[in-house]
Amino acid sequence: MKTSHRRFRFFIPLGILLVLLAISYVVFWLWNTVLVAVVPVKPVTIWQAAGLLLLSRILFGGFKFGSPGGRYGSGEGSPPWRSKWRQMSDEDRSKFKREWRKRCGNESDTSN
Repeated sequence: MKTSHRRFRFFIPLGILLVLLAISYVVFWLWNTVLVAVVPVKPVTIWQAAGLLLLSRILFGGFKFGSPGGRYGSGEGSPPWRSKWRQMSDEDRSKFKREWRKRCGNESDTSN
């Protein structure tokens, strides 16, 4: 059984590399088919596409992989204000909505 685990561990980095290569190929293909035709840019190589993918990850923080709890750290995966909103009474909610509309300059709308 240990031998199968060792083989499996060998394929994990290989699988990750293949996935990154596939995503880079998609970026490469989209850049060279769409952008070159629409915007005056030069075609890129597959390695430049991989660099663009990495650069977009650094600049925009995409491709987030994390815990199932989500980015808010709670087990529910919901924003922190949601639990506070659920604990409010109906009267407190309507008061909050009125105050929010007043601050946003939408006083004429009084519906809940």
